[in-house]
Amino acid sequence: MRRRQFIAGFGAITLLPFTLLAQQAMPVIGVLSSASSRDYAARLANFRKALSETGYVDGQNGRIEYLFADEQYDRLPALASSLVSRQVNVLIAASAPAAL
Repeated sequence: MRRRQFIAGFGAITLLPFTLLAQQAMPVIGVLSSASSRDYAARLANFRKALSETGYVDGQNGRIEYLFADEQYDRLPALASSLVSRQVNVLIAASAPAAL
């Protein structure tokens, strides 16, 4: 039950900027992780599902850009800069090293 509450709450927090930026045609979520995409496949599937339940579908009315450092922590600053330069609306650090 806690997991569902977390996903619902996280989705609500994540979508708040989209409502504030309604004039932008295609909001972009940037996801940064120190792990590999294989490590986060199930979590990202749940994230996309939760977003779709609130009306946001990747590629239709929003876009999600994923960047993974594949456990190479020295790559994180460049990957974060890349997402910032793409002017994503929301940047999610999907791991502690990515957040730091």
